[in-house]
Amino acid sequence: MVCAFVDCFAGISGDMLLGALIDAGAPVDNLLYGLETLPISGWELKIERVRKGAIAATSVSVIVNEKQPERHLADIESIVLASQLPEKVKGQSLKVFRLLAEAEAKVHGIGVNEVHFHEVGAVDSIVDIVGSVYALHLLGVQAVYASALPFSRGRVKTLHGDLPVPAPATMELLCGVPTYPLDIEVELVTPTGAALLKALANEFGMPPPFTPRKVGYGAGKRNLPFPNVLRVIVGDMPDNVALERERLVVVETNLDDMTGEMAGFAMERLLTAGVRDVWVVPAQMKKNRPAIVLSVLCDHEKLPTVFQILLRETTTLGARVQEVERLCLPREIWEVTTPYGTVKVKVAKLGDEIVNIAPEYEDCRRLALERGVPLKEVMSAAIVAARDRIGKA
Repeated sequence: MVCAFVDCFAGISGDMLLGALIDAGAPVDNLLYGLETLPISGWELKIERVRKGAIAATSVSVIVNEKQPERHLADIESIVLASQLPEKVKGQSLKVFRLLAEAEAKVHGIGVNEVHFHEVGAVDSIVDIVGSVYALHLLGVQAVYASALPFSRGRVKTLHGDLPVPAPATMELLCGVPTYPLDIEVELVTPTGAALLKALANEFGMPPPFTPRKVGYGAGKRNLPFPNVLRVIVGDMPDNVALERERLVVVETNLDDMTGEMAGFAMERLLTAGVRDVWVVPAQMKKNRPAIVLSVLCDHEKLPTVFQILLRETTTLGARVQEVERLCLPREIWEVTTPYGTVKVKVAKLGDEIVNIAPEYEDCRRLALERGVPLKEVMSAAIVAARDRIGKA
């Protein structure tokens, strides 16, 4: 399993990531061949070796020699989908642009489809984003991990005027991403850099257990008191480590004085609140009382909501909390067509191998009731349709 660790000690931008991946060995000829299938003209890629402080790095610049139109998300989607790049590269690239559009839309109080991609939608950003995703593909990278990001200060000049650092769109993208303060007045993390990592990184923080094989440095454009470079380390990790890892919370409480109806209602409230899972197991408590243990698996930010529900909807006076790490297979959501209608299926992968297919219960239940057929027939048809799609890939 090939992984990449993106070490953002000086921040990240789209051109820094692309430069670091080229420096780490992404073949330039193959990269250019793929990018040239994008139906846009008037650009060329300038690649050169530079020094930033004591470190030699690869600098990438997109030279635009034709006037480019303002573009909306739909325009960029059309450009990317019309290319001859691999489907996975197209999908990941569009995910980056979608995150950028959502961040800009929230900042400006407009709809996603109204966002004008000024700097972001320009040819240089399209090449940086699609090029970075494609370079990871060319390097065979199957999992991306990233360090925490530096949180600097100051102001940055944009088409919207002077804005605080991190820029508002960057700040939206940094929500949920680990950061640390760095006392310097300069923009270190750009919206494009933040969106690339938000879309591609499996996890932020420390690197996973892996064996480094290649190291690449991508140069930023500014000269800073420290080397303004992004470091990408490509290496191998065992398959059992190359799983998605999450830090979650388990909340548990023992209940020996509550009816089954109340327990069922509490479980419904918890699931509606967006927790990951809820379950009940029987227990034997003091004085030989039969009881249940109600357990909730949730994200850290859901903890106050979980406690509110438990204290209001059950007879508990308190609960145990423990942080856990969950390892799970990366998965994709597909829509497949069956004789009964469209069904979403979860497709779980171990590396490039599909090891599990699970139809969405609610879709199958709805179609079974609408068509008057057994649930198991709809579920079986969904699995057959998904396997047929795999065979054609």
